[in-house]
Amino acid sequence: MDAQGNSGSSTDHLVLSSDPEHPANHICTLCRNFYGHGWVTGTGGGISIKKDAHIFIAPSGVQKELIQPSDIFVMEHATRNYLRKPPILKPSACTPLFLAAFDRGAGSCIHTHSQWAVLVTLLVEKDAVAAGKSVVNSCFEIEQIEQIKGIPKGPGKTGMLGYFDRLVVPIIENTAHEEDLTQSLEAAMEQYPDTYAVLVRRHGVYVWGDSVSKAKTQAESLDYIFRLAVEMRRLDLPWTP
Repeated sequence: MDAQGNSGSSTDHLVLSSDPEHPANHICTLCRNFYGHGWVTGTGGGISIKKDAHIFIAPSGVQKELIQPSDIFVMEHATRNYLRKPPILKPSACTPLFLAAFDRGAGSCIHTHSQWAVLVTLLVEKDAVAAGKSVVNSCFEIEQIEQIKGIPKGPGKTGMLGYFDRLVVPIIENTAHEEDLTQSLEAAMEQYPDTYAVLVRRHGVYVWGDSVSKAKTQAESLDYIFRLAVEMRRLDLPWTP
């Protein structure tokens, strides 16, 4: 029995491995890492990894720094059927949004409640209200920041964004229930096909990548940029020339 009170089952072979890179082990390691960043405080946030035909998903409502491999849900991508559902735990409410990323070729999707992501959405909202514009369909935009080079140009495109490129991250409006964000997230993905992230106003950010390592580095790069943007605004420095 693990830390969450789950007993063993015939599906344990899907998540138990001595390989640290196995998705179930990797998710646990990353959740502890993200907890240290303040990204998944109070059971918030989530992460999923796709390997071959299977999707591995961290559970909902669990302290992310305590997650064990036996707590991980496993879904078959093609059918959306759960191959493994740990007893007493709930599937992640982020699952429909993770699937939207996987349906577009992602290898991993990360959802954080980063304070810097939340603050950036509030600053964009403040700017729109001050300019008499609608906050709907707004974006966070910044350029001439070195860390922008940590973000790819877009799916199917070669290379990373450059110093003089403008990083554009769409913002969608928050909802009372996580799964209700799915339609807005998918619409933002369609409208901004080169993006690897979508901000959720007053909530956090979804970041995905071709692999788990790329999703992680992109999430780290974006969080650095969001924090820098908040500090720039504090010093009355513009995000774009």
